[in-house]
Amino acid sequence: MADGRKSNGGHKTAGRKPKVEEQALIEKLSPLEDSAYKALKKAIASDESWAVKMFFEYMYGKPKQVIDQNTNLNINDFDVSKLYNKKT
Repeated sequence: MADGRKSNGGHKTAGRKPKVEEQALIEKLSPLEDSAYKALKKAIASDESWAVKMFFEYMYGKPKQVIDQNTNLNINDFDVSKLYNKKT
């Protein structure tokens, strides 16, 4: 029973690039390092909020996100039959 997707194989370019490609990209970008630092410094001096945020996130790490998992859900109020009684 086919569902229309071509062989259901997943995306062929998914995943991490090979280490050789990653190293080649690093070597290509390395000459731009000084320019990138100057641009970031200029943006921070101009009070660009994205630059300040990026600086702190890379310097100190992103703040931990707190997710409130307390919900006022009463399991008795959940009607399971609605999941299966679909109109066709």
